Amino acid sequence: MQSPDTPYVNIAAYKFVSFDDTAEKRPQFLAFCQQHNLRGTVILSPEGINLFLAGLRADIDAFLAWLRADARFADLIVKESYSEKQPFTRMLVKLKAEIITMKHPLIKPELGRAPFVEPKDLKRWLDQGHDDEGRPVVMVDTRNGFEVDVGTFDNTVDYRISKFTEFPKVIEDHKADFEGKTVVTFCTGGIRCEKAAIHMQNIGYDHVYQLEGGILKYFEDVGGAHYQGDCFVFDYRTALSPELKETQTAQCFACRAVVTPREQLSPDYVPGKSCPHCAGKQQAAQEASSAAA
Repeated sequence: MQSPDTPYVNIAAYKFVSFDDTAEKRPQFLAFCQQHNLRGTVILSPEGINLFLAGLRADIDAFLAWLRADARFADLIVKESYSEKQPFTRMLVKLKAEIITMKHPLIKPELGRAPFVEPKDLKRWLDQGHDDEGRPVVMVDTRNGFEVDVGTFDNTVDYRISKFTEFPKVIEDHKADFEGKTVVTFCTGGIRCEKAAIHMQNIGYDHVYQLEGGILKYFEDVGGAHYQGDCFVFDYRTALSPELKETQTAQCFACRAVVTPREQLSPDYVPGKSCPHCAGKQQAAQEASSAAA
């Protein structure tokens, strides 16, 4: 819940829809956001829109009213969280081929979504240990390995991918592992798991769902049941708790590794310079350079 101590509203949203005038719209998006002191990133693509923005309540509401005046985005669903300060340093509007890169251009979610499960229904499935037809439920994390390390669902299948473009092959290679089971794909806000579920349908998975709204919507609707840890987010907050509050987790400026509160106690953790994940490598590189000299 927003309070005077957390004046900034952080929104995340996406929609797959035909959007063929992105070049024309880009300067309009940038001008409106700058006029309303918003910061973050908006991605415009022929397949739709993806955005992460933050600002004061009145400015966020003005942006959403402006955006939803376009019939293509009238039903845009937004996930909100709150922060004490602006989590982004600048305002970017980018033109890209895909709103989330998968390199599978035949996937067109607007032509037919994969089935989805609402957070409250997923919790009920996980509570009872099976879906409504009695099949075991398997959670598949579509995020990168470092994101998973911050937190994920209990007993999640995690393929330790380093980028989303690796997912199509790895899930195809392991198709036999999911025979007779219901698979629920998930990610931070829903965009990756929606594409993932459609790809899985295309290659013959019989019972696959995406978690509607991703982890952030799950936190908003049902809290942290069946989830361990926090959720990595791509801004200065680094991670949000199941209560959608900023945590003490940080990210190393040098190597981009996630640094837990315990790891931040290490002498190797120097904000902006090093952390326990990279300090040894930096020292070895320096010693090698000195020896070569």
